[in-house]
Amino acid sequence: MAKTQLGVIFGSRSCEREVAIISAVQLMNHVDTEKYDVIPVYISEQGVWYTGAALRDIKNYIPFNPDAKGMEQVALDITAGSGALIANRPGKGLFGHPMQVVVARLEVCVIVMHGLNGEDGTLQGMLELANLPYTSTGVAGSAIGMDKIMMKQFFRGAGTLPYLPDCWFTRSMYQADREAVLNRVEEELGYPVFVKPANLGSSIGVSRADDREGLIDSLDLAFDYDRRVLVEKGLDRPIELNCSVLGYDDDVEASPIEMPLSAEQFLDFKEKYLASGGSKGMASLHRVLPAPIEDSLRDRIQAISCDIFRMLDCKGVVRIDYMFDRATEQVYITEINTIPGSLAFYLWESKGVKYSQLIDRMVSSALRAHEDRNMRNYAFTSDILKGVSLGGAKGTKGAKGVKGVKL
Repeated sequence: MAKTQLGVIFGSRSCEREVAIISAVQLMNHVDTEKYDVIPVYISEQGVWYTGAALRDIKNYIPFNPDAKGMEQVALDITAGSGALIANRPGKGLFGHPMQVVVARLEVCVIVMHGLNGEDGTLQGMLELANLPYTSTGVAGSAIGMDKIMMKQFFRGAGTLPYLPDCWFTRSMYQADREAVLNRVEEELGYPVFVKPANLGSSIGVSRADDREGLIDSLDLAFDYDRRVLVEKGLDRPIELNCSVLGYDDDVEASPIEMPLSAEQFLDFKEKYLASGGSKGMASLHRVLPAPIEDSLRDRIQAISCDIFRMLDCKGVVRIDYMFDRATEQVYITEINTIPGSLAFYLWESKGVKYSQLIDRMVSSALRAHEDRNMRNYAFTSDILKGVSLGGAKGTKGAKGVKGVKL
């Protein structure tokens, strides 16, 4: 049986590019090579696409050399259903002409992106135009999941989801009237608060403020990374709990719940990715798995996680993060990661699902979603064009449409 041509797309113009590289190399090392031919597709910091076997070795990113042996610059043909990765190669001989060559054809794409230009719906939209199956949440769910401000509005609008109070600001609002911003935070939320860039993950640019001076520092930091910033009410040393969800449509399953361990007030980038040298990404994080929590809390978190997965029409694998307030025994949603670090494979391994099996299920979800998308009726036609007149050389000014309606 022919193998599936599995494109693993990763990197991109994002502050989280290095995390995505780790996650992607991990995944490529666990693919069942009896079922798939792995085609690495790396998008560089400059937005240039590359493919080649050398991209499977993490050493080739320290630093990344685009001219290294075993990789080639390519572009994706977005003609619907093509899936071709095209390279421009110089002609042979003295009078040879440059040639366009199809290096590979992607049949299914595993998106391993963290942050902007990949996790936020942009790449998903391009793959939908190209009519290629892909493993992550779709355009709308990815966009909402990436933007913390929109995400909180979604949680609020759902009506039944537990979330922490918040307010948000733009850089122009802060520059125009800093005192008004500070006063609003203090009046509506009090201290402590967490300040977060709206469109970043991996805790980059996130900090805690316990007083006005700290709030100013936190806002200055966050606005360095984004023009929109979320300020969220903080808790006093809460317990962090994470739950992954896997599937598509009516086939949805929650993972065991982990309790990440932190020596700090919250898990920052250093603890998430550098605590054990960084080579294992989120899989290297110190954690208790399963989390030592009551069965009722476990069941509630898993149920909420599956509800959010369905509400955002997610697919593949996601991770939803929570804070548990010991004082009030209340749990609050922190965020959804539509493409979690290390693809949350370690949570599924604890349930007996090998990483290779997790990849199989992600691919299966991608193919089901692709089939559903292609079942839509795109063939609707009408007689509307027959009755339209655009007025010839006069352009649209004064032109009449169907039944004399001006266009």
